Formats: sequence, C-alpha cells, structure tokens
Amino acid sequence: MATRLQPVPHNQIELNRPLALDSGAVLARPTIAFEAYGPLNAARSNAILICHALTMDQYVASTHPLTGKPGWWSKVVRPGGVIDTDRYHVICANVIGSCLGSSGPASIDPATGSPYAMAFPVVTVGDMVRAQAMLLDHLGIERLHAVIGGSMGGMQALAWAAHYPGRVERALVIASAARHSAQNIAFHEVGRQAIMADPDWQGGDYYASGRVPVKGLSVARMAAHITYLSEAGLTEKFGRQLQDRDAKTFGFDADFQIESYLRHQGISFVDRFDANSYLYITRAMDYFDLADPHGGRLADAFRHSPVRFGLVSFDSDWLYPTAESRRIVQALHGAGAQASFVELSSPFGHDAFLLDSPEMWRLMAGFVEAGL
Repeated sequence: MATRLQPVPHNQIELNRPLALDSGAVLARPTIAFEAYGPLNAARSNAILICHALTMDQYVASTHPLTGKPGWWSKVVRPGGVIDTDRYHVICANVIGSCLGSSGPASIDPATGSPYAMAFPVVTVGDMVRAQAMLLDHLGIERLHAVIGGSMGGMQALAWAAHYPGRVERALVIASAARHSAQNIAFHEVGRQAIMADPDWQGGDYYASGRVPVKGLSVARMAAHITYLSEAGLTEKFGRQLQDRDAKTFGFDADFQIESYLRHQGISFVDRFDANSYLYITRAMDYFDLADPHGGRLADAFRHSPVRFGLVSFDSDWLYPTAESRRIVQALHGAGAQASFVELSSPFGHDAFLLDSPEMWRLMAGFVEAGL
C-alpha cells in the first residue's frame, strides 16, 4: 500500500528576496527550514553551520518529527559534547530541493496553487549554499566560526569555503569529495530510474493522487545503501547467514539476513523522504565539481583562501575514497591554504562518519577549538 509523508511543523522562514539558481531559474521567496541549538553570543561569533548529507535533514540533534528517533548526530552536537552547545550556536538547515520544510518539489507553486513536482527548478550544491547564506543573513550572522559536513554535507562545506571565504573561519570536510565521480553518478542514475520506472511516479505528479512511488524509492534506497557500507563490514555483520530460518527456501523471499536488512532500509526510508526530492538532490550531487568553473584546476577555487581546512576520510569508504580527500588537500596546499588531513581506519565504509567514532570525535573537537 502506498504511503506518503505526514505533514509536520518545521522551524522555517520565508526569505524576503529571490534566490537566483545556477540553472538560470529564480525562486522568488524560498522557504528554509532549520534547527538551532545553543546560545548565540553577543558578538555573534560562535556560530557553527552543520551541513547534512543526502538523506539526512536539519534534525541533527533533536528528535525527528516523523521517525521519533534521535538526531543523526545527537551524540556529537549536545551540551558538553564534541560540538558543545553550551559554547557554540549550532545551525543545521534543510537543503533546498529536500522535503523537510525547505522549498522543494513537494512545495506549493504560488503560480498554480499545486505542488511544483517536476516543475521545481533543478538545484545545485552551490544553490543550497547560497540559500544557507541567505538564511544566515536573515539571522544576522555575518561570519561562521566553522562549517562542518560529511558526504554531501562536506561538499557544501567546500562550496562555502570556495564561494564565501570571508564568512568562514574553518571548514571541516568528512568523507567527501570536490566532484562527483562517474561511478557515483552511475549509482544515482540507477536509483533515479528505479523511481521513474514505478508506475505510481506518474511523471512526478503524484502528490494528489493517493499513489506514491514507494517501490521505486525503496529500491533506490537499497541500491544507494550498499554504497554506504563496506564488504568487510557486511561480511562481519551478515556474512551468508540466513534470516529467521534453518534452510534456504529455494524461492525469492529474503533468505539471507543482508536481503532482509536492505528491504528494511528501503521500506523505512519511504516514510520519511519524498521520491522527487531524491531525484533532485542526487542530481545536485552529480553536477557538483568545484574545479569545473576554473578550467579543471581545483586549486584555483581556493586561491589564497584564509579558511583553515580539515579533511577526514575512512580507509574502507569506497564511495568517497581517501584519494578524493588527498586530491583536495593537494589543491589546497597548491592554493596556499591551510589544510590538514587524517585518514581513519574503520570497517563501516562511508557510513562511518555517522556512527560512534571516538577518534573522529576527538579530531572534530580539536579542529573546532584550534584545528587538527
């Protein structure tokens, strides 16, 4: 049976000026949803912006309104924590194109009174960052003590440093890259085609129909989730163990634990994410390439940048492997920027940045205070 996202209240503002997009389109008065934690000091100098990954959202440290689960980095962002909300004012904004309160394909198009659906303009990571900058303008925050992000959040952190070097003191980029690889674009395309092949997608105009492309979105999530893991981690956790049975069924039920796990990931995802938003955000990541406007010279995106950079990768991450972080560090050094880099060992693949990682937390705390 098709499900749909339940309407929930979000902390959001409607920006009072238009947002010009890289595509040439304009959002007249975009809405940005965000969460904030900890007091902003009198000098407005203790703000930290955390940028979320593809399937995450602004609920970095607060209970998710749809799932009821703790925030995705609630062990990191808390009073007395790695990012101490007794000392820092932490902001996390839902990216435009998403479905948790910021302007996206499920938002109402003022010209029609109906959801934009696929009429919503295609957005980029740069557009996401410009919207965040407008949010900070609205909040009266001129400069960030730090911008921090993992995966797509790391792309946003890099874009912040490249586009607004005067507004960022330091940028921490975790398990990310300065461009999306052909392999990553390929995985995203498989997910998008799964969604669009679902008859309930209806060309993206499904919001009023009562039919939602649950099956397509679930398959897209399953395929993507494989890329977040590692072979060693999968073998250690699941191996070839059977799921709640003593023998194979010689059919196509979920005989293996890994099959059951992936199906659960797919089913639970559709209750908190919009299929069209998945299309838009994966496309934004595919278009991401900071070197492209500079003739392929990544260093020129950061020439003489005053920002202090920290980069962290994981040795089992094959989605954004260590080589991608090293490429960024080399470009930063070539640009004369301050940059430090650490590769951490973990069996958990790309998802390691979201899991308990005391070593990463120690590095993060040190960087926020004084740099790696």
